[in-house]
Amino acid sequence: MKKFVFTSLRRDAGKTGIMAGLGKVWAKPLGYCKPFGDRLVYHEKKLWDFDVDMFTKLFSIRIPKENLSLGFDHSKLRYLFQDGAGCTAKLAEIVSAVGETKQVLLVESGNNINFGMSVQLDAIAMAKALGGTLIVVTHGNHDKVMDDLTFLQKNVDLEGVDFGGVIINRIKDVEKFDSLYSAKLAALRLNILGIIPYRKELIRPTTGFIAEILSAKILSGAGGLHRTVEEIFVGAMSADAVLRMRQFQIKDKIVITSGDRSDMILAAIDTDCVGVVLTNSILPPPNIIAKAAGRNIPLLLAQGDTYRIAKKIDQSVPLLSAEDNDKIALWTELVRENVSWDKMGV
Repeated sequence: MKKFVFTSLRRDAGKTGIMAGLGKVWAKPLGYCKPFGDRLVYHEKKLWDFDVDMFTKLFSIRIPKENLSLGFDHSKLRYLFQDGAGCTAKLAEIVSAVGETKQVLLVESGNNINFGMSVQLDAIAMAKALGGTLIVVTHGNHDKVMDDLTFLQKNVDLEGVDFGGVIINRIKDVEKFDSLYSAKLAALRLNILGIIPYRKELIRPTTGFIAEILSAKILSGAGGLHRTVEEIFVGAMSADAVLRMRQFQIKDKIVITSGDRSDMILAAIDTDCVGVVLTNSILPPPNIIAKAAGRNIPLLLAQGDTYRIAKKIDQSVPLLSAEDNDKIALWTELVRENVSWDKMGV
């Protein structure tokens, strides 16, 4: 079984999407675990990581999701396993269980390369303990990427690690980046496995993701939850006023308004928005719910006032789910075309 440990130098680099794309491209029996979870999901008195949920569904992994992470908190891990050696032993148990009958095992680190270091669950420690190949993902503007890779080469001790290389993600002008930095990248000798171009679709949330982070009740339009949100519009003024605004005419928008603002909800529906978040837990009239259902537009009933909900959505980071078929297909295409997946030993 080929084992990979994926990590990144900064949070939200896109390693989950890259791993999903690789899994699809390889099309081999695949296992996955995330020993130190950092995206907690609580459901029916059980805890698991959001990314674990996605991988178990996407690749039909038949192991309880709560068994694919050791924990989510440093202090609790120290209490449960006493020391780093205890965490390492438990990690070996998880890998043995999830890797049975699999040809490839993907192990995802926490949000950066040193996350979990004090309990021996950082990416480098896990790669050494498992005999896995370490893959580092970096992202951002050109200078930030070069700073990260120079730091990796000069300051991160990779002795004793099977270092597979680096995947550079979200580069807005790949041709320019390559022309400016190809010589410097070669001098760093970090084995660049690929440079993935920036695609805005991958960093935009879906209506379903917004429903999930708000714990909203879906009143209509469940079939439209996969649609991507390009704009977030707070409907605080009159419907007549917003209809004269150019931003309100954008179709791929989600509108946040109180459930008693029938005029605003109807205006949003008539412009074919991708969803309406109804604040203050106020239900709109049945005829409005029926109209939204007829157009397959999600109405999301949420607790809290408009300001708090808008702030929560704005501060959220879109996460990849197994239901995001378009995004998963795009990740697969980007990996297939831009990453040396056929040279990774699978």
